[in-house]
Amino acid sequence: MDLTILWFCIVGFMFVGYFVLDGFDFGVGMSLPFLGRDDTDRRVLINTIGPVWDLNETWVIVAGASLFAAFPEWYATLFSGFYLPLLLILLALILRGVSFEYRHQRSESAWKKRFDRMIVIGSAVPAFLWGVAFANIVRGVPLDAGHNYTGTFFDLLNPYALLGGLTTLLLFFTHGVVFVSLKTEGDIRERARRLATRAGVLTVVVAAAFLLWTTLAHGTVASALLSAAAAVALIGAVLANTRGREGLSFGLMAATIALAVLSLFFALFPDVMPASNDPANSLTIENASSSAYTLQIMSWVALVFLPLILAYQGFTYWIFRKRVSRAQIPVEGAH
Repeated sequence: MDLTILWFCIVGFMFVGYFVLDGFDFGVGMSLPFLGRDDTDRRVLINTIGPVWDLNETWVIVAGASLFAAFPEWYATLFSGFYLPLLLILLALILRGVSFEYRHQRSESAWKKRFDRMIVIGSAVPAFLWGVAFANIVRGVPLDAGHNYTGTFFDLLNPYALLGGLTTLLLFFTHGVVFVSLKTEGDIRERARRLATRAGVLTVVVAAAFLLWTTLAHGTVASALLSAAAAVALIGAVLANTRGREGLSFGLMAATIALAVLSLFFALFPDVMPASNDPANSLTIENASSSAYTLQIMSWVALVFLPLILAYQGFTYWIFRKRVSRAQIPVEGAH
């Protein structure tokens, strides 16, 4: 396989991993106002992702580093043209991380509620803006001959991109609520299951509209098949949730997000940043990539370290696989 194609696939795999794993983190954070009736409920919700949220977040760092090393032209155009939404994503992730660490430092209700709001905002903003960013990449943006973005921030807020943002927001929310039902016990588990059903129905409608628009306007045969598979998996996840099969529902939600992201990458290929004003200005896997020698060295590094990363991730989830309940939350201290 051509190394540029291999690294396009690896970058795609990294973003799939990030959206699947950090996606349910975002969903759990956004669920606090809906499922957290009191502080104990909110602590249960946060504890479901407490051991893994920071590990999940490292996937975006690895994805960005891979993008920078393998496709420097793509990285430069993306981060210069999309600097404001990406900056907002970064600030939101910092806000969320700080809130996880600081909300339990003081016992006052006002203190905790302030950080709970920050968790919700720090989860919703990236969940929405990642969809906006990727929808714009697939749709194409105006580029000059030097591959510089020539549009404005408001050009990125077009109807297709906003629908993409709403799609990822709802997908991650449903994914997170299903995860809550998988990881909790008692009343909060039942409330999460009911909420996942209601959110899932809305997600099916919005996601179907976005994937259909993508297929008709920008899709290929491969991306259309992946979109159809994502739609089937999403419907299956909602049905499994209604029957109380949280494990199956969570797995199908993960498959939905993975297939949807893959469909976007297949819709892109062989471009990595299409130029909406002039196809000659588009960035492709060929003109955006590093040298063959650089890609070769990176491939050997990935061959060694990627299996280790996956093994460590799997081990972490296995260690923290048990459910969380209100009875496990002490009166004071733990978050």
